[in-house]
Amino acid sequence: MINYIKRKFNSRLLAIGTLAVLILPACDKGFEEMNKNPNAFTEPVIGSLFSATIVRHAGVGDGNTLYPNSKQAGSFVQYFSSLNAFQWTGVKYLYQGKADYNNGLWNTAFNTELKETQQIINLTKGKADMINQYNIARIWRVQILHRVTDMYGDMPYSEAASGLNGIYKPKYDKQADIYADMLKELEESAKALDATKPSYGAADFVYGGTPAKWKTFAYSLMLRLGMRMTKVDPAKAELWVKKAIAGGVMQSNSDIAKLTHTSASGTNWNWDSRQLQTAEGVPPSAQGRGFSKLNKTLIDYLQATNDPRLPFYATLWRGNISISELAVNSEPAKQKGLPGNYDYTTIATLIPNWNADMQRDFSEVNINTIAHLEAPTTFQSYAEVEYLLAEAALRGWGSGTAKEHYEKGFIAHLMATSLYPNAGLVIPNPSSAAANYLAANPYNATATFGEQMRQIHTQFWVTMFGQMNNIESFANWRRTGYPALIPTNYPGNETGGIIQRRLRYPDAEAALNTVNYNAAITAQGPDLFLTRIWWDKP
Repeated sequence: MINYIKRKFNSRLLAIGTLAVLILPACDKGFEEMNKNPNAFTEPVIGSLFSATIVRHAGVGDGNTLYPNSKQAGSFVQYFSSLNAFQWTGVKYLYQGKADYNNGLWNTAFNTELKETQQIINLTKGKADMINQYNIARIWRVQILHRVTDMYGDMPYSEAASGLNGIYKPKYDKQADIYADMLKELEESAKALDATKPSYGAADFVYGGTPAKWKTFAYSLMLRLGMRMTKVDPAKAELWVKKAIAGGVMQSNSDIAKLTHTSASGTNWNWDSRQLQTAEGVPPSAQGRGFSKLNKTLIDYLQATNDPRLPFYATLWRGNISISELAVNSEPAKQKGLPGNYDYTTIATLIPNWNADMQRDFSEVNINTIAHLEAPTTFQSYAEVEYLLAEAALRGWGSGTAKEHYEKGFIAHLMATSLYPNAGLVIPNPSSAAANYLAANPYNATATFGEQMRQIHTQFWVTMFGQMNNIESFANWRRTGYPALIPTNYPGNETGGIIQRRLRYPDAEAALNTVNYNAAITAQGPDLFLTRIWWDKP
């Protein structure tokens, strides 16, 4: 359906570029007047803006895909590895002057995604016939901004995207206040959605304009954010988790919040996948000598548990070059993960007689499946929800047992592999594969609380890589501490051999928004990789 929608909106998407690049940054007075004029014909603009912000949030370049999601978050949690210390800095906790790696998520969110979303909110607020457009945009605003605050901490929120109101140096809100407002927004928006009223229709690339689906997504996001507070404020965490469950979270894979893609053009393809296939990742032209490899931590765990997702995730280089060679080159026993602590020179201390061609022995992300140009962008999955419900049950906050929800989460992810191209070549029978895995690796319901948390959130970690939602995996790892990762200690790293806890604020904030930037670091702590954000407590 989305392929049809995108073709239908092709000309409209061209107009979006004009709106986002020219009109919005310049705070065009004509647009502002339209915002104030109740008789202005705004609905086509609203639909186009919503389509645009969805596509931008999924990614249209490096800024919010390869840089923060893979080179940073995906490297911190040891999905990726590289011998190239300059290009894949997150593997070794380096900065290397790579400002774009640090700034991309922030700049993309505030300069485009949020501006478009805020325009929708401004245009629809108070209009009874646009109650769904208004409240869906509020939910989407939370989706955009919770990722940013989770990576940086305190940030502009209440005054963000307020250029039309003359606010060009927004204050930084405390993350505790941001979370309180995001949860309020989700609750109010979910309750206000009305299935009898118009919505975005085909302009909604996530749920086709279905208010009931957005309500489910709102409560599922509430579950995610509620769980984020388990260490910093257990009472509020319990309150919001219970509210989310009562409101109605995802019940099946049909509820997944995602954007589907085609490989037809740069507008439509999955940009995370696209960037992983460039010179910075695993381009077929490199013939196994590309910069990016899969980490030994990930590969070793999947092999040790005989996880059926291993060939879905990984292949040797020939499997990426030729689909006809995928099955044989993705065989689990052939996979080999690259340790993160080495570069092109020091790897010779690990492997005698090292030469560059030996890079081919290490596994790459499978660009015919999870990193295919047509792989969906998953904002939140049913599998994730079930793992969070497993923890809720373990804490006594939800119904069912942790074991039941854990198994549902695992099965959900195996079944969702069918959403990806060529998955059947490496997981021909996902239902059987899931049953066999759970029989061989049973959930231990009599274990300690900590051990059950380890089981749940190690599976969460494995699942998030399959959905390329590495930013969420990094957030969940910081909250739970699972899996227990052994950090690298590469010479000259920025953290003393400790895994990063956040990204730094963009340098432009210190230069252009100095007063508010200084207030933020006074409140939160030094603008360093190891400074813990509000909810990230030891």
